[in-house]
Amino acid sequence: MPKKMSQKNGTHRGLPKPDDRLELLSARRNAKMARSAHAYVRGNTGKFYEWLDGIEGHALPEGPAIWICGDCHAGNIGPVANAQGRVEIQIRDLDQTVIGNPAHDLIRLGLSLATAARGSDLPGVTTVHMMEALADGYERAFDDESDQTDLSAEKPEAVRVVMKEAVRRSWQHLAEERIEDVEPDIPLGKRFWPLSKSERREIEALFEKRTVARLATELRSEDEHAKVSVLDAAYWVKGCSSLGRLRYAVLLDVDGAALDGDDLCLIDIKEAATAAAPRYPGVRMPRDNAQRVVEGARHLAPFLGDRMRAARLVERPVVIRELLPQDMKLTIEQLTRDEAMKAARFLALVVGKAHARQMDDGERKAWLGELRQRRSKTIDAPHWLWKSIVELVSGHEAGYLEHCRRYSLDRRS
Repeated sequence: MPKKMSQKNGTHRGLPKPDDRLELLSARRNAKMARSAHAYVRGNTGKFYEWLDGIEGHALPEGPAIWICGDCHAGNIGPVANAQGRVEIQIRDLDQTVIGNPAHDLIRLGLSLATAARGSDLPGVTTVHMMEALADGYERAFDDESDQTDLSAEKPEAVRVVMKEAVRRSWQHLAEERIEDVEPDIPLGKRFWPLSKSERREIEALFEKRTVARLATELRSEDEHAKVSVLDAAYWVKGCSSLGRLRYAVLLDVDGAALDGDDLCLIDIKEAATAAAPRYPGVRMPRDNAQRVVEGARHLAPFLGDRMRAARLVERPVVIRELLPQDMKLTIEQLTRDEAMKAARFLALVVGKAHARQMDDGERKAWLGELRQRRSKTIDAPHWLWKSIVELVSGHEAGYLEHCRRYSLDRRS
């Protein structure tokens, strides 16, 4: 078996240098987005925002000014654990979070579910019923008289499976999944690339700050003055949306526990770029993008937000969080008709709860009334929602085919 490459042994032969990352990541993203229309939708948030900019201002209802996800596709919802180990399904990616119109999150979720249905070869009638279920699940979060308990119990199979796995996961599962090993270093290769010396120095200096190091000690109920040291770090090759941004995986040792064979601490450092999601004019949000992401997370996904910190690295704003074994991605790829209904209703309820907890009683009632007032006469979903999904699906289908054409030409050249 070949010797594992790590930052410490310095064997970086054949791996990209920091200056070569962007070109390779771009090619990888293009290939990923060419796999399916569903993957294209997930990787191309820009097209969604272009559509929002192009519609007439009165075409969508204007909900209360709250923190929204901004990129609320199904892949950004999944199990998240809090510091005490409790697990819930919450929004798990807040890069685009802003104070904006909650209708945008509902449309974005509907688009991702509609493309998943098409990828599963489900008929168009099923997509109609999915949007009806989406509207029903979302509205229940604002209706004090609805029975959310029964709806929460009707989890789709994909959610039941991932929740069952999440609650039984340990550090070993996390290590084997994320870094493919349980040793106290990060194996370089396809998923992890070497750092420059300056990147390594800056990461080590970052965790010398007590405010940052405290993130690792808090979750372990350790003495707040426990020594935190960097065992290893690497550039993390992640999803499409991280292209060109800083993204690092860091292994920490808290008071020598890792060297004694106890759990390691795996940290995710992610650059916070300017949000492309439209925000309401005149609202006050943190000007620093990392602080914006953390603040949005605390409102939308408190289990995650309470485990995040804003900082600066290489003169850029970054969000730092410890990864817990229970944090998992919810994958909804192949759907049956019944599962499609359940997924739409359940995930919409999750998003609705994230929105509703930020509103007072009056705002919830007014928003629910606005949603129900705009019901379509032909389907049991608001007309604006159905019309938006139809326009977006058709536009993204065309965009996907054009992306595939360009990708094919680039491969031939």
